[in-house]
Amino acid sequence: MRGRSARSAGEASVGAVAWEAAETLTDRAYRELEEEIATLRIPPGTVVSEALLSQRFGLGRTPVREALQRLAREGLVLILPRRGIVVSEIDVAAQLRLLAVRRELERLMARSAAQRAGRDVRMRFREIAAGMDEAARRADDLAFMRLDRMFNLLLLEASGNEFGAAALGLLNGLSRRFWYAHHEQADLPLTARLHAAVARAIAEGDVEAAGAASDRLVGYIQEFARKSIG
Repeated sequence: MRGRSARSAGEASVGAVAWEAAETLTDRAYRELEEEIATLRIPPGTVVSEALLSQRFGLGRTPVREALQRLAREGLVLILPRRGIVVSEIDVAAQLRLLAVRRELERLMARSAAQRAGRDVRMRFREIAAGMDEAARRADDLAFMRLDRMFNLLLLEASGNEFGAAALGLLNGLSRRFWYAHHEQADLPLTARLHAAVARAIAEGDVEAAGAASDRLVGYIQEFARKSIG
């Protein structure tokens, strides 16, 4: 299921949530490289180098190196001494194990965010929910991916639990890439609406609804991952 114009529909949806904080060069390098890997523009198995990535993104080697180190911690790249840097392969069995952990963590974080988020953060969740609804209407995969990243980052911030945030943050990139690799088999509008439901529950401060919506979302993703094995 391909989205409509990656720049028109995608940017229109993401424009509703143009509140991302000012980035450092390392943040920018990480964001752009993570999206390239998660959307398979840099496929699994690709050998990459700091020099080539610096040229590709128009950034210095230091922020690119720091971004690669972060991506290595998240399992998206492998840094092999004397052999180089390789984008990791996609492992379905590992993804199912990851999702079992993610289900528990994400429920905890969604409930915490619903309880603790301040007024401005709740407004940002409302904007994400509206953007997800638009992505669902347009079946826009790129807009969905960008909104999903915003949702994930905001959830980590809003939960007020640095230990949960550190653990869940390690899982997000692999989850995004797996979804994109198999997304033509998925119901993108449903996936976007399930994200919107979690965001709205958090925005409303409904702790029970946020936990239940999170379980429905990850439950669908688990079902989708199991089907991908076949």
